[in-house]
Amino acid sequence: MVRGTFRPWLLLPLVLTKLAFTAPTAVEPDAELAAIALDNAYKILNGTLADGSTRTTCSKDTLAIRKEFGDMTTAERDDYTSSVKCLMKAPSKLSATSYPGAKTRYDDFVVVHINMTMSVHSTANFLHWHRYYVWAYEVALRTECGYKGYQPYWNWGKYPDPTTSPIFNGDAHSMGGNGESVKHAGYRLGMANIMVPAGKGGGCVTTGPFANTTVNLGPLAPSVDTALKIPKNPRSDGYGYNPRCLRRDVSNYFTTQYTRPVDIANQIKAAKDIDTFQTSLQTDTAKAFGLHTSGHYSIWGDPGGDFYVSPGEPVFWLHHGQIDRHWWIWQNQDPASRVMQYKGGTVMMQANSKPGKIEDIQQLSVAAPAISQGGLPSKSLVSTLAGPFCYIYQ
Repeated sequence: MVRGTFRPWLLLPLVLTKLAFTAPTAVEPDAELAAIALDNAYKILNGTLADGSTRTTCSKDTLAIRKEFGDMTTAERDDYTSSVKCLMKAPSKLSATSYPGAKTRYDDFVVVHINMTMSVHSTANFLHWHRYYVWAYEVALRTECGYKGYQPYWNWGKYPDPTTSPIFNGDAHSMGGNGESVKHAGYRLGMANIMVPAGKGGGCVTTGPFANTTVNLGPLAPSVDTALKIPKNPRSDGYGYNPRCLRRDVSNYFTTQYTRPVDIANQIKAAKDIDTFQTSLQTDTAKAFGLHTSGHYSIWGDPGGDFYVSPGEPVFWLHHGQIDRHWWIWQNQDPASRVMQYKGGTVMMQANSKPGKIEDIQQLSVAAPAISQGGLPSKSLVSTLAGPFCYIYQ
């Protein structure tokens, strides 16, 4: 019998193929931090870790789970967008004399943000007030429009090209597509006044659930090429009735430079106290845009790029859901020392404004849920597992 020569190198492709199927998937750096936060949140619920907040009735049985929009089923996404559109049809609760542009319940939330803008940005309460604001919006969707889920978020680092993401791809289960492609120039944006090139949109949103959406309030601080001819509001305060289309100019300018998983993780890891964390989160420099600015201008357009009127853009709520999640991740790296931290002024761009106190009452006017009419102190808004809240991020 003739025996063949054994050639071990012939088995190499089979070995490499097996390794390809068994090699562990790399975990993004921001996901590692999120996993630590989730683990510590459950320890707080179990009572094996304390964060200094005042717990109420939150438990595993009552815990809400907020999901990334792309991780929701199509049915869950449809439920969410239908509920948002319901708010956009329901009548406003505001005075038609004082706020003639507030035609819908959705507009009520936009008015509240316009009113509060200068006292809830670059201030001690920035994160606390917006946590309360997003939660109130979630409550309105659930109690006034029958939404069955919870507020989704947009993980900026998950989609290098947002236009192809489940959020902006324009299909029936998205948050609507990019604006129509129209000729327009870029604009100087952010605190550092950096010229950002125009994206491939700029026009009205005509695809997906929010196609042909009407924006009623503003603009107050438009940040788009004047050639787009956004109509001015009939009132200087932006509260006049000014119906126009929802515009977007979604691009990958920010997502490929400033909101990558490594950028998100580095911002969390570099901040050891709340002052550093919230300041770097909101600050733009000549070298880089901050995460807060980057998310807003990844949507851009009108009113998405308007500092005051930005909640008129439906994806605002996913962006600020991620802002809240980002804070939640930072807090829960070391909840015992971080959850109760509070520092900063009370008026934006006033270095000598009165220092904020954790007992300060945060107001939402007609946007406040019935259980928090009259406002809530910041100390009730420090933890997603305390005060009126009971949710985590998945």
